[in-house]
Amino acid sequence: MNQLESLRVFCVAAEAVNFRDAATRLGVSPQVVTRSVRELEDALGEPLFHRSTRGVRLSTFGEQLAQRARDAVGGIDQLFHRVDRRALSELAGVVRIAAPSSIGRHFILHALSPVLQQHPEIVIDLRLSEARADVVDQQIDVGVRIGFMRDSRFVARRVSTVSFAVVGTPERVASSGVPGSLDALFDMPVTALIDRNSGRPWPWVFRAGKQRIPPAPAFVTDDPDTECAAVLDGLAFGQIPDYLAAPYLQTGKLVEVLANEAPEPWGLYVYRAQRTPVPARVRLIYDRLVEAMRVEAGLLPRFAPITPAPTPARRTRSGSARPARQAQPSEP
Repeated sequence: MNQLESLRVFCVAAEAVNFRDAATRLGVSPQVVTRSVRELEDALGEPLFHRSTRGVRLSTFGEQLAQRARDAVGGIDQLFHRVDRRALSELAGVVRIAAPSSIGRHFILHALSPVLQQHPEIVIDLRLSEARADVVDQQIDVGVRIGFMRDSRFVARRVSTVSFAVVGTPERVASSGVPGSLDALFDMPVTALIDRNSGRPWPWVFRAGKQRIPPAPAFVTDDPDTECAAVLDGLAFGQIPDYLAAPYLQTGKLVEVLANEAPEPWGLYVYRAQRTPVPARVRLIYDRLVEAMRVEAGLLPRFAPITPAPTPARRTRSGSARPARQAQPSEP
């Protein structure tokens, strides 16, 4: 840093009438200019100025160095110039976001569009996947996650909750009947969602920590939107998050069953890596997502489920009739 400052002083002195004039331009004393030039000459082992009673003038070596020094100092100054720094690191550049595919499609782009229109220099790199993102390897700046966030490497904000409901179309309910218990449910056509981290189906979760993996699913996919579409087509019952199911529950295209077995809502988090300093563009996107996800998720309505109607028999997936089971208060 001392050598850089000496070069900066030298560049001004090389263009000035004398050292006193250079000192005035720099806002320092002439002694500071003299000392900086002398230290630079000692470091380089060459005289930079010819001194006489009439003043100073650049030596041949000094003239050669002056041009190279101007380019070097000018480049470094430009790196740290306030306007350029803001353009490079604060209000422009790439922000990498990782999110579950459904969350990304239904919320994130809509939430960030006003920010991107206001700051067109910001580029969003949005990666959508149900597989857990490697924040370091993928250089993720901001992420959205459903579930638990206990990793101290992240700054995480719980913005809302996500509820899960077992749903089906009215036609599916009319065909299969209303399940009165978990056992009855899994005798009916159900979907399975593949966990891309493990390659195995996600377990369906229920109250009191109960979990069930569909033993013989009628439809299997690794994409939540596709699973919801299959349920909407009446292929099977599915356990669908509220941010996907809510619009169809509201219009009656889907109905909820076994609401008494619904699990506690899961947390919805927006997080960023625990890094400092945090570029303003990353903080802007993080804060906007926290605000938008809190509002959007909070608008999701809850709906009254349907309850099992007394019926002497219902159809299983195989098509055979069997006595209807009574709803059980709990599962072992």
